[in-house]
Amino acid sequence: MSTYRAVPGKPQTRGTPARKAKTARYPWLRNLKRDKYLLLLFLPCLLYYLIFKYGPIFGIVIAFKNYSLFQGIWASEWVGLKYFKLFIESPDFFPVLRNTFLLGFYKLVFGFPAPILLALLINEVRNAFLKRFVQTVSYLPHFISNVIVAGIIVMFLSPTGGLVNHVLEAIGLNKITFMVEPDWFRTIYVSSDIWQHIGWGTIIYLAALSAVDPQLYEASRIDGANRWKQTLHITLPGIAPAIVIILILDIGKILEIGFEKVFLLATPVTYGKADIISTYVYRVGLTNANYSYATAIDLFTGIISFLFILSANWFSRRVSDNSLW
Repeated sequence: MSTYRAVPGKPQTRGTPARKAKTARYPWLRNLKRDKYLLLLFLPCLLYYLIFKYGPIFGIVIAFKNYSLFQGIWASEWVGLKYFKLFIESPDFFPVLRNTFLLGFYKLVFGFPAPILLALLINEVRNAFLKRFVQTVSYLPHFISNVIVAGIIVMFLSPTGGLVNHVLEAIGLNKITFMVEPDWFRTIYVSSDIWQHIGWGTIIYLAALSAVDPQLYEASRIDGANRWKQTLHITLPGIAPAIVIILILDIGKILEIGFEKVFLLATPVTYGKADIISTYVYRVGLTNANYSYATAIDLFTGIISFLFILSANWFSRRVSDNSLW
C-alpha cells in the first residue's frame, strides 16, 4: 500500500515519492514513458535492422574459415586470410574491380547532380499543381521493381520491336543491338538508374530548400540579383550541408552496385564490361557453394567502401564545415 498522502493546500501529483525520486535519478525513464508510442512505432524498423543488418555481421567469421555446412561455423578449420589472398591473386580481380569502380563512378558523376538539378527546377515552378504533378511522376519509378525496369529496358532497346531502334531507323540510322554490345552496358545502366531514382533523391533536396529563409531572396531582389545569382549565392549554399552528406554517403557506395539490375541486364557477351563484384560473388562463390570465398570478397568490398567514406568525410571536413562527424 502506498504511504503517499496529499498535503492540504498543495496540488496533488501522480506517483509515489519513491517513483518520482527514481524518475528524477534516471531521466531516461521519464523520456521512455513520454515517448512510448513513438518507440512502439519505431520497433519494427529496429527489429528489421537488428535481424537483417546487424545479425548477419556474425557471419563474417566464415571469411577466415574453410566453412563447411556439415561441420558448422565454429568447427570449421581456420584458414586466416587465405580467401582474401585467393581473390586478390585471381585473374578476375582487376577486371571485376575495374568494372565495379567505373560503374559506380559514372553513377556518381552523372547520377548525383541529377536530383539537385531537378529540385532546383521544381523549386522555380510557381504553379502548385504542376509542381506536385512533376514531383509525383518523377519519383514513381523508384517504386517499380528492378525486374520490371529491366524488362522495360529490354523492350525499348530491342533490335526488332524496340522504340529506340524504330526512331533510329526513322531518321536514317542503323539499328543497334544495345543488349549485346559491351560498350553500351554502362550507358544503359547509368541512364536507367538516373531515370529510376532521380525523383526520390529530389525529395531530400526539396525538403532542404524549404528551410532556406525567404527573406534572403527578398533582400537579394532589392539588391538587383537575378534568379541565377539567387540560386548561386542563396539556394546552393542553403542546401550545401544536405549535398555534402549525400555525396559522402554516395562515395561510400561506389563499390556497392546493386546486384539485381546488373544481373538482369548483363549477358555472357557483355561480361567484359558488366561483370561486377556482386555478380562475381554470386557466380563463383554462391553458385559453386564456396561460401567462405564469397564472404571474403564481400568483406573486402565493405572495407574498401568504409575507407572511401572516411576519406570523403576527412576531405569535406578539411575544405568545409560540413561532414558526417
